[in-house]
Amino acid sequence: MRRRVIALTVAALLAVGGCAEPRSGSLGPAPTAAPPAAATPPGTAGTPAPSGAGPGPTGPSGPGAATTPATAGPTAAPTGTVTIELWYVRDGRIAPTRRTRPATPTTSRLALTELAAGPAAAERAAGLATLVPAGTEVTRIADGTAVLGALSATGGPAAVRLREAQVVWTLTQFPTVRRVRFGTGGPADRGDYADLLPPIVVTAPVIGARVTSPVTVTGTADVFEATVSVRVLDAGGREIATTFTTATCGTGCRGDYRASVSYRLDREQAGTVEVYEVSPEDGSRTKVVAVPVRLAPRR
Repeated sequence: MRRRVIALTVAALLAVGGCAEPRSGSLGPAPTAAPPAAATPPGTAGTPAPSGAGPGPTGPSGPGAATTPATAGPTAAPTGTVTIELWYVRDGRIAPTRRTRPATPTTSRLALTELAAGPAAAERAAGLATLVPAGTEVTRIADGTAVLGALSATGGPAAVRLREAQVVWTLTQFPTVRRVRFGTGGPADRGDYADLLPPIVVTAPVIGARVTSPVTVTGTADVFEATVSVRVLDAGGREIATTFTTATCGTGCRGDYRASVSYRLDREQAGTVEVYEVSPEDGSRTKVVAVPVRLAPRR
């Protein structure tokens, strides 16, 4: 009996030791070659919602299937306000940012109004745009499906899909919306537009944010061996900090990542947070997402 108890205890310890967490690199020069992948399971961090449901739904399952970024959905900001996520267009793909606005019971209308209004000046300078026309509205929400009229066909099929993706990814952050139907078409969820995500999505920080050291950088990525690199540049474009981490899935699937990077500065200034993949072929930075920010001083 005692031998059996000892054997079971050893087996349990071995099982625990076999679970690997995503690793994070220390500060220092960015890697010139992609570090080995951590043994992490495919999928996204946290608890994903069902496909097409609310914040952060996932696409089809199975080997190599992409998972879609988890989003916090509308969040309570200071009293009387709400923070919503908006998906704009950049370089033929969709990319997120956020707005804090006075609270309203019709958050879907607020979100579509903000989509149609387009990006702020700093976001436009960073390449964000909108294809959603003014007057786009939800006619009703029933059984988790938001119904809209058919969107403008201006620009051809590719532009229509981008418009639809903007609307679907924005509206499905709300818990009452899992799918969106345009005109007489069938309902669509986030998984139907997952191919319009760039290889690296940055959900924080957003363009124009004031950040302090250490900067927390989050998002999703489908990159070589799941390795995501981050660096901070000062106003003169000089690299002042760098780190790397691994997403929960990579090389053919999309996973969540989270990294923290510290910097030192004597004064507040404009800066940039870059998130990228290190090319396995020549060590160059590829799939770069540059996020202009304000860097708070840190001595």
